[in-house]
Amino acid sequence: MKFTYTGIEVKDLDRSIAFYRDVIGMEYLGRHKVEGTGAGEVAAFKDKDSPHVLELNWYTNSKYREGSELDHLAFECQDVRREVERLIKAGATMARPVEVRPKYVVGFVKDPNGIWLELYQERA
Repeated sequence: MKFTYTGIEVKDLDRSIAFYRDVIGMEYLGRHKVEGTGAGEVAAFKDKDSPHVLELNWYTNSKYREGSELDHLAFECQDVRREVERLIKAGATMARPVEVRPKYVVGFVKDPNGIWLELYQERA
């Protein structure tokens, strides 16, 4: 598995985009609807000196509260199902079933502390 980005939940996506782009100075990579979450949206940023991506997540039906900002950590992998099984055997718990989406296969588990980990692979 390769650690690729950190997703944080935000209350106001437009305001957050402006802050990370205009104040922090990160490169704005774009914004789009999130498959599988209804009407949620995501925006991504990158710092010129780091390969790591910051993903801002906004959900329409969120019960956002301070302290819940860390949404998930994302890992690219070769075989999502195999990695989900391996992590569950090692103490993780299933958060959402593995989904086959148009561009990706995605699975979510929770680490022993309850932090969500997204495992994904591009579809051929």
